[in-house]
Amino acid sequence: MKVTLEGDKSAQNNSIYDVIVSGAGPVGLFLACELALAKRSVLILEKAENPHSPLKQLPFGIRGLSAPTIEALYRRGLLQQLEVHKRLKNPHQNAGQGLRRQLGHFAGIPFHEGDIDTNQWTNRLPGSTDTSLISEMAELETVLARRAETLGVELKRGLAVTDIHQTEDRVTVQSGEQSFQGKWLVGCDGSRSVVRKLGGFEFAGTEPEFTGYTTRIDIADPEKLKPGRNVTPRGMYLQSQPGYLMIQNFDGGAFHGSEKPITREHVQEVLRRISDTDVTINTLHIATTWTDRARQAITYRNGRILLAGDAAHIHSPLGGQGLNLGLGDAMNLGWKLAATIQNKAPKGLLNSYNTERHPIGAQVLDWSRAQVAIMKPSPGARALQAIMRDLMNTRDGATYFAGRVWGVSTHYDLGGHHPLAGYSVPNFELGDGTKIGELMHDGMGILLDFDANTSLKTLAGEYSDRMKYISGTTKERLGVSAALIRPDGIIAWAASGAPDYSELQMVAARWFVGS
Repeated sequence: MKVTLEGDKSAQNNSIYDVIVSGAGPVGLFLACELALAKRSVLILEKAENPHSPLKQLPFGIRGLSAPTIEALYRRGLLQQLEVHKRLKNPHQNAGQGLRRQLGHFAGIPFHEGDIDTNQWTNRLPGSTDTSLISEMAELETVLARRAETLGVELKRGLAVTDIHQTEDRVTVQSGEQSFQGKWLVGCDGSRSVVRKLGGFEFAGTEPEFTGYTTRIDIADPEKLKPGRNVTPRGMYLQSQPGYLMIQNFDGGAFHGSEKPITREHVQEVLRRISDTDVTINTLHIATTWTDRARQAITYRNGRILLAGDAAHIHSPLGGQGLNLGLGDAMNLGWKLAATIQNKAPKGLLNSYNTERHPIGAQVLDWSRAQVAIMKPSPGARALQAIMRDLMNTRDGATYFAGRVWGVSTHYDLGGHHPLAGYSVPNFELGDGTKIGELMHDGMGILLDFDANTSLKTLAGEYSDRMKYISGTTKERLGVSAALIRPDGIIAWAASGAPDYSELQMVAARWFVGS
C-alpha cells in the first residue's frame, strides 16, 4: 500500500480507480480490502496525516467486537492477527470473588455469564467463533492497513475531500488543488462526513439528550468514585480504569454543540454534580465530547456515491455497536460493488446493499434511543430501569439482550422457506476438520452440499468464477442438507432434505451471474 502525503505532488496521476474510498478508519480500510480481494483498484483518501490519535490508545480505543464482526474477520483470515483480546480483561467486568462475570449491558444494566441460554441461538454451533471479543481500535486499523497493503490498495494521507462531481460513468473527487477520478465513491469519513454533505444525502433523525465526556485525568481523591458504571439520579459516570473516566450529563447536548473548550474546571463541576461527591481533579490530560444524536441517511446510495459506517448513521456509543455496524456495512457492500464493477452483478444487486443494511442501521439507532430513554434522570426513567433490570435477570431476558448486543440475531429478509435463510452460516466442520469459515478467505460464494448431489455440483460449475462447490460430511448439520452461501457469509438458500433445484436456480441467479 503506497502511502503519500498532500505535499507530494508526484502523487497526482490520471488513473481512473474502480473505487475511491474517503476515510481510512476501520470501515474504509475493511471495505477497501474487500474490493481489492475481488481485484478492484482502490484509492483511499484520508484527511489526517497521522493515523495515530491519543483517543485510539487504550482504554479509549477499546472496542467490543460483535458476532458478525468476529465472523467477518475470521472468514477473511484476519481474526487470528488480533492480539489484544488475548491479553486484556474486559474493563467493564466485575472484579472480586463470588461475583458473576459481566458480559455486557443495556443502558448500564448488566447481563452476566451463566444467565444466557445459547441453545436458543439455533444458527450457531459449539465450534463457532466467539460472540464477543475485546479489541483495540489502533491494532484493528493496523491489521486492516497491512491487509490493504498486501492487496495493493493505495492510501493517500493528508488529503481531505473538498468537492465532488459525478456523471453517469464516474465521480471526480477534489482535494484542494488535486483531483482524482473513480468509477464509484464511498464515503467512510465518519459522523461529520463531507461525502455525505457534498453528495446530497438527507440525514434525518433525533437530537441529543446528553453530552458525553471521555477523559483521562489525575484525581486527587479517587476513592470518592465507585469503580465501573454508575447510573445516578443526575446522569452516569464510568470508571473503567483509574484515571480513565466517561461521563453522561443530560444537558440536551448543549456543551457538545457549544464548541467551548473542555477545561479541568468544567469537567470537575460536571463530575461532582453527576457523582454527588466533592471529588477533585488535579490534571486533565485528554478529553473529548460526544452525544446521543441519532441520525441516518434516508438512502445509502445517490448515483455513483455510497455511504458506509458513521457517514451513513450516527448514534450514541452506548453498547459499542457503531464500529460493528460500520464493518457490517463494509462486508455487505464490498462484494456487491465489486461484482457491479466487473459487470457480474444481477439486476438490483447493488441496491440490495441499502435494502439490507438500512433496516439494520435503523434498529441500532432505536436500540440506542431506548437506552437513553431509561437512563434519563427522571422518576419515569427510574421506574423503567427497575422493570428492565427484572427482565434482564431472567434467563430469557438476558439471552435476548445478549443476542441483540452481540448481533447474534442479525438477519436479512431474503425470503425462502428454510429457517436459516438470511442468517450467518453456521461454522460447519467437515469430515477432514476444515470449517466453512476457513474456506471463505478468497471472498467467493459457496454451494455447500452434504449429500454429494450431482445436480448441485453441475449448477455450481455454471458460476465457477463466483462460487465454489464444497461437498462432504459434517459433524452437525443443523437440519441442513445443502446451502448457498453468499461471499459475505449469509445463507441465501438452504434445504433440509432433497433440494428444490428450480428454487436454487432462481436464488443463485438473484445473487450471481454465470460464467
